[in-house]
Amino acid sequence: MPALENVMCTLFAQDPVPDPGGGLMRLALPVLVIGFLFYFMLIKPERRKQNRHREMLENLKKNDRVVTAGGIKGIVSAVNRDQQEVTLTIDESTGTKIRVNLSSIAGGEDDADSDQAVK
Repeated sequence: MPALENVMCTLFAQDPVPDPGGGLMRLALPVLVIGFLFYFMLIKPERRKQNRHREMLENLKKNDRVVTAGGIKGIVSAVNRDQQEVTLTIDESTGTKIRVNLSSIAGGEDDADSDQAVK
């Protein structure tokens, strides 16, 4: 029986397909293209958005209109950078004020209006 197996393997065995060459280079090009698309479509716009938000927080001053991450709109009445805290006037008629962390400011009211116009 073992001789028959050897004969069958020999009869049905095929030569391996020769490699046309450049296998690594043919694979590298699509990977590089996907990498560039990933960078320019996802990473770069997000980094630009983060930089604009950071600059907005650094330049935050009294009487700026802002929106918190919770959706509360108000006017900045004081900025305490040492404690990372902002005091917002919510209702001007009653003088209602709240204190929020600087990091909870999502953007200016102008940003929120322009985002809604785009959608």
